[in-house]
Amino acid sequence: MTNPFFNAQERRLRAFWRLLLQLVLFVIIVLIIGRLTLEVFSLLGGETEVLAGSAVAFAAGIGISLVAAVISVWLAVRFFDRRPLSGLGLRLDRDWWLDLGFGLSLGALLMTAVFLVELSAGWVTVTDTFEAVGGGPFFPAVLAPLVIFLLVGFYEELIYRGYQLKNLAEGLNYPGLGGPKGAVVLAFAISSSIFGLGHFLNPNATIVSTMNIAFAGLVLGLGYVLTGRLAIGIGFHITWNFFQNTVFGFPVSGIEPLGATFISIEQGGPRVFTGDIFGPEAGLIGVFALLVGGLLIALWVSVRSGKIAVETSLAEPPTVATDRTVTPNTEG
Repeated sequence: MTNPFFNAQERRLRAFWRLLLQLVLFVIIVLIIGRLTLEVFSLLGGETEVLAGSAVAFAAGIGISLVAAVISVWLAVRFFDRRPLSGLGLRLDRDWWLDLGFGLSLGALLMTAVFLVELSAGWVTVTDTFEAVGGGPFFPAVLAPLVIFLLVGFYEELIYRGYQLKNLAEGLNYPGLGGPKGAVVLAFAISSSIFGLGHFLNPNATIVSTMNIAFAGLVLGLGYVLTGRLAIGIGFHITWNFFQNTVFGFPVSGIEPLGATFISIEQGGPRVFTGDIFGPEAGLIGVFALLVGGLLIALWVSVRSGKIAVETSLAEPPTVATDRTVTPNTEG
């Protein structure tokens, strides 16, 4: 009888338990660091009631999530996965940095296009420029959202794509599900759905916004599925959020602008197109921009590698693909 907990051939826990334990580690670390942070804040004379809901609390939460993500994933790959961290798409070679640059450029370009379309349609009105949220000098207030979106782009891609998609693909690699190629495609869809559900409790979230965020997860993960590298998704994630929130003053996944904005706007227009108070990600314009982004990612990969194919090495256990972020495709 097959052991439901342990894979004797790979000498490690099965994928479900690896994913579950990484999640448990993440939650425990968040709770521990969060509690310690509140205790230190109180010892320094701060009032936790004042901290709740503030920009400082949001930034602290992002920092705590980053630390918890990195530590939990490192522990998981070291002791549960039995692979190096670079095996999650973080082998920082020349191709990785080129992909990162492309992703950064793509996110900025697409969100600029979203703003220009809404501006030309009369759906946004520019009310101010170089404005610090809540008053004060623009610089250094603009540094806070820059750091926040850098951290969010990295740790969300590390967890949702790097860890979850990779382990799901390995766990679903059965002939009846289409082998390695089918496993990667199925893991791609599941991890994107989890990404969407992870944003369901965001301010002003709806069923439509959750579905759109799941679609965004597909676009963010496309580079990983086609190259085995997280670079495109990380870059795209960072500048998509930063330009959406800090450059053009849109809400990001229901969260109002933080720190400072280069352009402050007043949103109008039909909600079905603009996404209204949730931001462009809940509107058809945002969906169309993401669709264009997915096509451009596929074009970039095609030009760089000469083909578009699922990176089936994502479904290989580390005993087969030891520390190989990118390997030749075994299937089309």
